[in-house]
Amino acid sequence: MDTSILHKPAIHFRQFSLYHRFIIFLGVGLGSGLSPKAPGTFGSAFALLFIPIFMHVGFYSSFILITFMTLIGIYICGKTARLIQVHDDGRIVWDEFAGQSITFLPLIYFNLMNIQWALIGFALFRLFDIWKPWPIRVIDQKVDGGFGIMLDDVIAGIWAALCILIYLNFSV
Repeated sequence: MDTSILHKPAIHFRQFSLYHRFIIFLGVGLGSGLSPKAPGTFGSAFALLFIPIFMHVGFYSSFILITFMTLIGIYICGKTARLIQVHDDGRIVWDEFAGQSITFLPLIYFNLMNIQWALIGFALFRLFDIWKPWPIRVIDQKVDGGFGIMLDDVIAGIWAALCILIYLNFSV
């Protein structure tokens, strides 16, 4: 068994400036990505805490917030990866924050958010994020830097949101 995948390089925060510590803290999803097992799942689950904010501010403001989260995430994820000297480490979960949030846009638009839909959206996003159907797999393998880290999760969120939209179109 290849043990290199079991041991990730430690993040030694003392060696970084306060600004870089803050960027890394954001990159690891406010600490949610530091889970020893399934950090992406923990990051996605943490993103569920944003739902009340999105529901409170409404669809258009949520769309703007998620767009900003995505754009700033390109910098945050890229900088975090460079600082901790990794390519797309599982501990970097800001991209899960953005992708998971995109999943919920149709539900916010139609004001249908509840616990059941939150769990369905969570499961759909995780399915696409782990399964990586086309073009997610290609992007994950070919696009580097913060843009690559963010883009595969953004597309997973779009796929999940499309599944929700298709279901709502045929059932409501």
